[in-house]
Amino acid sequence: MVQSYPKSFNSVARLADKINTDFTRDDEKARAIFTWIATNVKYDLAAYTIAERPVAYSFRTQEEKMAKERKFKDDLAIKTLKTRKGVCQGYATLFESLAQSVGLEAVIIPGTSKSHPTHIGKAPGASDHAWNAVKINGQWKLLDVTWGAGTVTGEPLKFDFRFNDGYFFTSPDDFVLNHYPDNEKWLLTNADKDDFASFPLYYGSYLMEGFRFMAPGRGLVAYTVAGTVPFKIKNLKPGDRIAYRFTKDPAFKEVQPKQDGDVAEFEIPLGSNTGGYLTVYINQRSVASYRIVKS
Repeated sequence: MVQSYPKSFNSVARLADKINTDFTRDDEKARAIFTWIATNVKYDLAAYTIAERPVAYSFRTQEEKMAKERKFKDDLAIKTLKTRKGVCQGYATLFESLAQSVGLEAVIIPGTSKSHPTHIGKAPGASDHAWNAVKINGQWKLLDVTWGAGTVTGEPLKFDFRFNDGYFFTSPDDFVLNHYPDNEKWLLTNADKDDFASFPLYYGSYLMEGFRFMAPGRGLVAYTVAGTVPFKIKNLKPGDRIAYRFTKDPAFKEVQPKQDGDVAEFEIPLGSNTGGYLTVYINQRSVASYRIVKS
């Protein structure tokens, strides 16, 4: 139904009213908001490449501070809605504004993302991303509408719409694979900074397709002599094709896994001088990357 909505609205209230008219359950309203934003708001590459300047304003009372913060959010939400482009703060602010307008409790969560192979092994640092939580039937649900909208790839950078509802109501155990909140209460799971640093880099296809990498479990693969890295992947479908590529490889190398139902096992050879990053692909889409280190 949301796919038939107009591509543009001139106010948050008008879109919120339409969602309230068409949906009654809170989870349906949240999904409608997520879907409309993710399929209509493109990532603003021009804004992304410009260093973000901190927002500063003066205030004399707590009430004045809150009023100015509210105005900043309202202005950003309507700007994102009308221009249909933004960076993560715009996506998250528009989701929060729409959610609150349809009667849902929602928050913006700033934190650290794991989005590049160089992030493997690094603990959470300065906040570089923003996402949301929304309360449904008394429970907080995590979502990232920015990453749900598509991907930024290539050189020069290019944004492609690719709807991914794997980032909607994601389980906390999966969400922490590449999201670490500044306020750890929003982890909603028992993982910590060391866990976050140790995870491989999982790409959007990992959640979109529901894959589960049972081995290796850590993103840093250390070895002393030439050998192999054993892999075990669950939730593969018949006909899924697996390949891999090291940083310096000119092309993918396909593997022939040993299949047992929806579980595939295979080994990737490591040469005596193998290093850099190893990326595993399923059906020609990157799914996970690992850092290979000779110790």
